[in-house]
Amino acid sequence: MESNNKNRTIITVVGMDAVGIIAKICTYLSNNHINVLDISQTIVDGLFNMMMIVDLSKSDMAFGQCQKELGQIGEEIGVEIRAQKEEIFRMMHRV
Repeated sequence: MESNNKNRTIITVVGMDAVGIIAKICTYLSNNHINVLDISQTIVDGLFNMMMIVDLSKSDMAFGQCQKELGQIGEEIGVEIRAQKEEIFRMMHRV
């Protein structure tokens, strides 16, 4: 499903599983009026992996600021959080 929506962002989270990872990230997104459109999460042998598609269209926050703050949250909770614009993500992962 391709989208031309420039406000869609892919967020990936990888690290050791711990209580509160999803809550911390979703609270941040909610506080900044960033809507979660889709979410997939798995835990394999204690390793946490999550991918989210979010919509920044109702947020006043610039993409770069969101990207930086999510990275900081990841450092605080011991996981790696990356945010990429959907169009860039799709281009990078084309076969």
